Amino acid sequence: MERVRDVGLLPKAHLHLHFTGSMRPATLLELADKYGVRLPDALTGGEPPRLRATDERGWFRFQRLYDIARSCLRSPEDIQRLVREAAEEDVRDGSGWLEIQVDPTSYAPMLGGLIPALEIILDAVESARRRTGLGMSVLVAANRMKHPLDARTLARLAVRYADRGIVGFGLSNDERRGMARDFDRAFAIAREGGLLAAPHGGELAGPASVRDCLDDLGAARIGHGVRAAEDPRLLRRLADRGVTCEVCPASNVALGVYEKPEDVPLRTLYEAGVPMALGADDPLLFGSRLAAQYEFAREHHGFSDAELAELARQSVRGSAAPEDVRNKLLAGVDDWLAGAPGHHAGPPGRRTGPPGHLTG
Repeated sequence: MERVRDVGLLPKAHLHLHFTGSMRPATLLELADKYGVRLPDALTGGEPPRLRATDERGWFRFQRLYDIARSCLRSPEDIQRLVREAAEEDVRDGSGWLEIQVDPTSYAPMLGGLIPALEIILDAVESARRRTGLGMSVLVAANRMKHPLDARTLARLAVRYADRGIVGFGLSNDERRGMARDFDRAFAIAREGGLLAAPHGGELAGPASVRDCLDDLGAARIGHGVRAAEDPRLLRRLADRGVTCEVCPASNVALGVYEKPEDVPLRTLYEAGVPMALGADDPLLFGSRLAAQYEFAREHHGFSDAELAELARQSVRGSAAPEDVRNKLLAGVDDWLAGAPGHHAGPPGRRTGPPGHLTG
């Protein structure tokens, strides 16, 4: 099997990255020290914590670690740093477009309220975009553990700020809790406001949760969606509709959704014609970023360079990137594939200098 082209140089879009979960471990340690936050050993050991979220206790532990990390983001400067560093990491991994996912209500208590929190986040995204050259936007996500009225408030706010870089509306947290249809009005508000609907489904719960996202929420993309592989009819439906699944293979294994890397149904989805956008989910907790997901597909599922290029194209097509950005990235994918093995200069905008500086 050919394994010669650097997947870090493959132009791609990143459609599934959570806000706090994008943080560098070293940044978490610095911020925790700054604010006197005592981190559990699982967040200080230099290795990803051992997690298993397939039961209530395991999911609670995952959420607790995430919440502790989030408590270290207390100022606009902290938000600016997190977003800038997330953008730098994505550029390093060949990303040309990032849609970072955030529930601003989680940061509102530290940042002066819901609207100030969202504006601080959007300002940070704009600043990171200018500094790194990375195309970057925001997907506002409601929490399905909260009341559906909270989700409607968020949807209205997201639509109000659509001209500031918000491109989509999501629904996160444990899909085993609550019903998707309880959030149907929030998603209708978002869709009517021109936002892309991208709820989580088919990760901790099975194919029915994916169907609910399609039927009740009008999903154009599915966060995760891997459990759709258990239902051939659902796979055909996703493929026929061109609904992109934001698949996060390393996360699936880390959380115990699948026992080992070879069990993640990448091949099943790919061969069924379901578009995929590989994502890192929460690198802080899972230990790997975007390019590593493509290495995962190559190493554990035998994806050839041509197939990896097609995965990259699918990520771009499934994104909310403007047409000029899409065209540039798709041309870069073709260049990557056409380039001499092991001999590639990288796509336009690929960073080769210090963080924050682009060439090309």
